[in-house]
Amino acid sequence: MSEHEGPKGHSRSYTMASKRTSLEKFRLKKELNILASKQGRGTELVSLYVPPGRQTSDVISMLKEEWGTASNIKSNTTRKNVQDAIVRVQQRLKLFRKVPDNGLVIFCGAIPQNGPGSEKLETYVVIPLEPVRVYLYRCDSKFHIEHLQEFLKEKETYGIIVLDTSGASFATLRGQRLEIVRDITSGIPGKHRAGGQSARRFERLREARILDFFKRIGNHADEIFLPIEDLKGMMIGGPGPTKYDFEKGGHLNYMLKEKIIETIDTAYTGEHGVEEIVEKAPEILKNVRYVEEKRIVQDFLRHIGHDTGLATYGETEVRKALRMGMVETLLLSETVKVCCLPM
Repeated sequence: MSEHEGPKGHSRSYTMASKRTSLEKFRLKKELNILASKQGRGTELVSLYVPPGRQTSDVISMLKEEWGTASNIKSNTTRKNVQDAIVRVQQRLKLFRKVPDNGLVIFCGAIPQNGPGSEKLETYVVIPLEPVRVYLYRCDSKFHIEHLQEFLKEKETYGIIVLDTSGASFATLRGQRLEIVRDITSGIPGKHRAGGQSARRFERLREARILDFFKRIGNHADEIFLPIEDLKGMMIGGPGPTKYDFEKGGHLNYMLKEKIIETIDTAYTGEHGVEEIVEKAPEILKNVRYVEEKRIVQDFLRHIGHDTGLATYGETEVRKALRMGMVETLLLSETVKVCCLPM
């Protein structure tokens, strides 16, 4: 639940489940845009982050001390606005018997409405989409929303395999975090023929080693990537044609193969090869999101065009479908005020 009490006492509420959906992220983005637009005088805007597990009574006691400290502020106006904001935050905290499972974030401060002297106290209460890890109290000329903005970043996990005939590296990319999970060597001899062996026999042995190596890559990929619940996609890379031979050879579990979003040429293998893929990943993932969004819109237009009865548009019709619980996918323009949609 995120609640906003504006200058006229008007309140709005939003439902935010722990599972992040696109609609929930959309709501949070809109809320943060509102908060980012707020500017106060001096250090009159209060930001409070309370992580799960904290006692509300302890936080209220801390705020009492901060109220006393604020009495030392020389400016009468600033002192009054800060102390009023602290009191309002305390009042909001008292509405919670305990801190919610994901923590609690409260923003409060005197916001100028139309120039100096027109300040009104505004309060925003947000229960985050994910557990907050920071305990923060700060007075500033702006609200500190950066810790909530982290929840809007891409958090899905992508699997990476970089390989050639010398070895393979396995990595995961989650948000901005890259982790090299495993490196293996192939044991495959070079293409030159060993002394005394016929070229044909040597090639047969080498091909058998390559097939064995591909099976090992598949087994390692199963161990590393299949247990990842939020695995969004797979990227395979490496120099030369080996990566294509592996991909086409059916050595990757079908559930992982279905998630391949790009096969990428790299100049290197190992850690440097993985980093090459990560450098190209933002554009790749951007294209993936574009394709997904395009597919959804095309499905919508197809239903409308063929009058299947499985799609509708227009505010009245969409509201009716939402109230009846008949909506599987909701497409929203960023200009829509989602607080007005029935929950």
